[in-house]
Amino acid sequence: MSFIKFVDQNPEAVEKDLHDDILEGNPKQFSWMMYDGHQQAIRSGVWDSTAGKFTAVMDGIVEFCHILKGSATIKTGDGKSYDVAAGDAFVMSAGLETEWTVDNYIKKHFVIVAVDNLPPQDAD
Repeated sequence: MSFIKFVDQNPEAVEKDLHDDILEGNPKQFSWMMYDGHQQAIRSGVWDSTAGKFTAVMDGIVEFCHILKGSATIKTGDGKSYDVAAGDAFVMSAGLETEWTVDNYIKKHFVIVAVDNLPPQDAD
């Protein structure tokens, strides 16, 4: 049993390899893993990105995001577009294909849950 307060953590920044995901610009992304438990089924931390356009697929995961700083436009595989900014929170379901456009900078808290052992999602 544990209680993990993010402010008390001091993880190293890990740069994400975006080589295959970049559509425009030269975005740099870093994450700071604050929690990695249940055999990596639940992960949580902080992520940021500089300006650019890139793709991300929720491959076998569900992700909750809370935007801390900056903003982005997220286009989903069904053609819908969402503007997110500091203070916004949202969930991206498993299988969702996204295209992020970051004009300047964005930073978020995230919680990622692997869906392999979860029951199927109810139809929307």
